[in-house]
Amino acid sequence: MTSIDRSLAVGEPKTYEIRTYGCQMNVHDSERLSGLLEDAGYVRAPKGADGDADVVVFNTCAVRENADNKLYGNLGRLAPMKTSRPGMQIAVGGCLAQKDRDTIVKKAPWVDVVFGTHNIGKLPVLLERARIQEEAQIEIAESLEAFPSTLPTRRESAYAAWVSISVGCNNTCTFCIVPALRGKEKDRRPGDILAEIEALVAEGVSEITLLGQNVNAYGSDIGDREAFSKLLRACGKIEGLERVRFTSPHPRDFTDDVIAAMAETPNVMPQLHMPLQSGSDTILKAMRRSYRQERFLGIIEKVRAAIPHAAISTDIIVGFPGETEEDFEQTMHTVREARFANAFTFQYSKRPGTPAAEMEGQIPKEVVQARYERLVALQEEISWEENKKQVGRTLEVMVAEGEGRKDGTTHRLSGRAPDNRLVHFTKPDQEVRPGDVVTVEITYAAPHHLLAEGPTTSVRRTRSGDAWEKRTAEAAAKPAGVLLGLPKIGVPEPLPAASVPACGSH
Repeated sequence: MTSIDRSLAVGEPKTYEIRTYGCQMNVHDSERLSGLLEDAGYVRAPKGADGDADVVVFNTCAVRENADNKLYGNLGRLAPMKTSRPGMQIAVGGCLAQKDRDTIVKKAPWVDVVFGTHNIGKLPVLLERARIQEEAQIEIAESLEAFPSTLPTRRESAYAAWVSISVGCNNTCTFCIVPALRGKEKDRRPGDILAEIEALVAEGVSEITLLGQNVNAYGSDIGDREAFSKLLRACGKIEGLERVRFTSPHPRDFTDDVIAAMAETPNVMPQLHMPLQSGSDTILKAMRRSYRQERFLGIIEKVRAAIPHAAISTDIIVGFPGETEEDFEQTMHTVREARFANAFTFQYSKRPGTPAAEMEGQIPKEVVQARYERLVALQEEISWEENKKQVGRTLEVMVAEGEGRKDGTTHRLSGRAPDNRLVHFTKPDQEVRPGDVVTVEITYAAPHHLLAEGPTTSVRRTRSGDAWEKRTAEAAAKPAGVLLGLPKIGVPEPLPAASVPACGSH
């Protein structure tokens, strides 16, 4: 009798663990994979299980040069564990699975299921089929079978949620393999998006982040060039929805009607993540980016004119093939002019299957490293200067869960300001829950966070705090990972860490 058979015999549910790599789309896809598995009767393995689960799922990313080496290394570490745990299953999905297909099972024959970006809804069926037939199941759909938002979702917390408005991308950036793996852009109907948001708000969510590979191109698939600005304005009419964010837009599609909608819709936050990639027109052309430095800085100027307190962040690639010192200086100039609140800065690495990987003029590693360090130092200086401008301001901060790693020792709590800056504040005497809103005065600024060291001016208990409290109580009373009803509620992760670009770094 296998371990799964034994657990079923005593009525114990099977456990699962999901390991997620890459961008926001993958993070949200993993929420759906969790929802699918829990609908099928699995429960999440305890934190730190490290492979000690009945099912381990790798949700992979293909945008880094060594993504496959990392995957096979992790799969190799699980091989002896699977041998000693009869009935254990391993599944590999996501962009690398879409790209490598049969190669995964050839290199790691102990893998049970390989599935792609277009058919994540098939995972429970494929796991069961692999168990019954006792052979690996490989199923890669070439196009989207159903929009992922129709799938069950296990969201991670109670006050904020990702909401996908589109999947796929129509751009052809030479450094990015995402369009080949996720396909052409497919838009959801506006009514479906708004219905999902309204259902989330009814469950207690007060912040949503609209998500797409190229989020502000929304409408190209349904033939409405102003669809995204209309969607932002429609979000402004949803009662109880306090904060609206979106990521990641493309400068090509960032039109004046979007800026006007941001400025005129009170619950659209004064925050913008706008990928630059390079400040050199020559490199932007080689990247097949459809804007130039002047156009990019013009957008920033218009946003700041309409929304003076907007915090603007970006993505930048250093060392793209052919980048000269003059090209790099143009990037430094753009950073000085744009005054980004923060930047996710990446050293160029070959993405197998992309045109840039075959380009002449690949830059030596030591040159890329030196330029990267100069850019990081400049942006660090600017981030600190921009954060110092926040000192003395009174801000409404939505309390977050798990964002302040030192909160326990410093007796502080943490949360996000409207412009998405991280704020650590003195813990008030009264109870404050994730999702509640506090008003604080900023007293100190560091490059990556703000401090409010004085007493909290006010605490506003919210429906989101109520939802967090209810969810926490129910989770304590039930096995780990049990679904808490549809629609599920949750919190998106912050933007990817500086080592991981957004899908393709749009």
